[in-house]
Amino acid sequence: MSVKSNIILASGSPRRQKFLTELGIPFEIKLKAIDEKYPLDLTGSDITDYLARLKAQPFANSLSSNDVLVTADTIVWHNHQALGKPTNKTEAIQMLQSLSGQTHEVISSFCLTTVGHQIVKNQTTKVYFKTLTNNEIEYYVEHYKPYDKAGSYGIQEWIGYIAIEKIEGCFYNVMGFPIKLFYEELIRRNLL
Repeated sequence: MSVKSNIILASGSPRRQKFLTELGIPFEIKLKAIDEKYPLDLTGSDITDYLARLKAQPFANSLSSNDVLVTADTIVWHNHQALGKPTNKTEAIQMLQSLSGQTHEVISSFCLTTVGHQIVKNQTTKVYFKTLTNNEIEYYVEHYKPYDKAGSYGIQEWIGYIAIEKIEGCFYNVMGFPIKLFYEELIRRNLL
């Protein structure tokens, strides 16, 4: 793939890195720590849009004219609240219990930042979970340790095989990156 800019991925997510690699887009990884807090009055995609922009801020004064910085964020939106990454086993189990037998939304945003411009796009996918047993939840958390995943699960893992009855929207968005939307935006902006 011919890339007209220097793509910088500011994400430690192995899934996001794999998406760009498999698209054939050369990129480099640069990470800068931020405190991922957002105003409590934000809801849904406003949260992920805000956090994707926030993750770009530490790079504001270090971009070159040919750089395109890519930042992203994903949440699970359920019962009018955002479920981020669980901090421990108990929290992971509680999140999955709350999703069991319910429908939730996975919302991902990405932000493209250049020296003179910034654009944020987001995508929402609706996910339907079957009712899970406590044994299924505990097995998944014990064996897959989903502490780096919003909502405490990965659609591409064991729980995705047994729990998801259907989705409405982009599968890859549930993995944490709306890759088709991202690709289309790169084309639209003449970056590929």
